[in-house]
Formats: sequence, structure tokens, C-alpha cells
Amino acid sequence: MNPQSASNIESEDRKQLEAEFHSNRETDRLSMSPEEFERKYSNKTFYSICRKTTDHLEEWMRINCPGKTALDYCCGLGASTRRLAKFGAMAYGIDIAEEEVKTATLDAEKAGLADQTNFQVMDAENMDFEDNTFDLIFCSGVLHHLDLDAAYPELARVLKPGGKILCLEALAHNPIIQLYRRLTPKLRTAWETDHILSTEQVQQGYQFFDSIKVNYFYLFSIGVIPFRNTFLFKPLLSFTEVLDSMVLKIPLVRKMAWQMIFELSEPKQDN
Repeated sequence: MNPQSASNIESEDRKQLEAEFHSNRETDRLSMSPEEFERKYSNKTFYSICRKTTDHLEEWMRINCPGKTALDYCCGLGASTRRLAKFGAMAYGIDIAEEEVKTATLDAEKAGLADQTNFQVMDAENMDFEDNTFDLIFCSGVLHHLDLDAAYPELARVLKPGGKILCLEALAHNPIIQLYRRLTPKLRTAWETDHILSTEQVQQGYQFFDSIKVNYFYLFSIGVIPFRNTFLFKPLLSFTEVLDSMVLKIPLVRKMAWQMIFELSEPKQDN
């Protein structure tokens, strides 16, 4: 077997494992009580502190979506696809997990957004869309599930010349957070754990885009998570958000953040 064939088999195995993991998680969500689901997928509690990134993403959508054609890249259950549509875009959602696409389609219909959304099971590294299809692409926590050498050129290919891509991703540099990931292997696939993005991988995007803008979120705020069900949560979160806004401006410190949002634009036409 030649190396290229071996690489292709490894890639297909990875994609199958990703599809199975996320379809099984959706089956669990539908069959378990919320308490049971949270116990099994305990990393979901981390997202209780995410109001800063939520506000950032929604403001970006409010400004950019009206009248545009948007792609929710690896859409999962379609929550972001629905938000894109509510802010005025014709929103497409693709995902490799069939069960999640089924749920996304049903939830869009229930929300009265069937005419503004379109969901498909699709390989994000080899999309069926024509070149220059989308004004906007939204990537929420998905690039670390993919091979960036395949994902970046595909994103650049389907983005219109004046288009924008907004990506929300976890960062790989904080050793405590990375240790937690390795100590909880059942909460994610092995590929995901080993491919959380570094700042260097973000910069890799310059091969395909002329502009990359990055913002960093959550360092001290992570310590507030244990208080999420107490009266102390909101004041502590507000205080640590102020601290984070100051310290995450420091170049070496900001690499320790939990999450980042980066915008890719000006796709290079010679790729």
C-alpha cells in the first residue's frame, strides 16, 4: 500500500469515528434527562461562562448577515444556523453526523425558519458547493475536528472574494486545560484532543487568506465555573471578565486563554 492510500484510509477512519461520536452524543441527548446528559458530558458546564464570546458572535452576525448567503460549517444541531437566519441570512448548515443534521432540520422547521435554512450531511473537507458560493462562513468549535490542510483551502474556495469567515476555537497552549482534556478522553474523540488549535495553526491560514484578526477570551473566568449554580456566579463572572479583558492583551499571557475568535477574509485567488 502506498503512503497516499494509507493516508486516505486513516482520514476516512477519522471521519467515521467523528460521525459516530457526535451521532451517539445526540442520541444520548434525546434519550437522557438533562441531568444525566450533563453528568455524562460534564465538559458542557464550561460553557456557562461564555457570555463574552456569545455577545461577540451575535454582534458579528447582526452586522454582517442581512441579505447574505451564509454557511454554518459543521453545524451540529443547527443553533448557529438558526441564528444566522434570524439575523437575515439565507443559512446553509453541513455536518458529517447524520443524527445531528436530522435534529437541526426539525428544529429549524419548529422555529419557522425552514425557508431560510438548508441542512445537508456533507464532508467539510470536500464540500459539494461551487467556488465563491458564500458571503459568510461561521465555524464554531469545529476546526480542531478537521485536517487544516484540507479545511483551510476548502473554506477559501467556497468563500466569495469579499467574504468573511468567523471561527470560534479552543486554544492548545494552557497546560492545565490540556491536562484536563487528556484526563477525560470519553468526552471527545482522540483526534480532537490532539488537534486543539495553536496560535501557529491560526497563522497557517495566511497560506489561503490575506487577513486574520484574533481576539482571546477566558482565563480567570474559568475559575468561576464551580460557582455557576450559586448567587456568587454573576458578580464573580463580571469581575473576572474585567480581569481577562486586561491581561489577555499581553502577548505571552493571551496564549493561556481557553478560547479565541478569529476572522479570516480576503481569500487568495491563486490557491
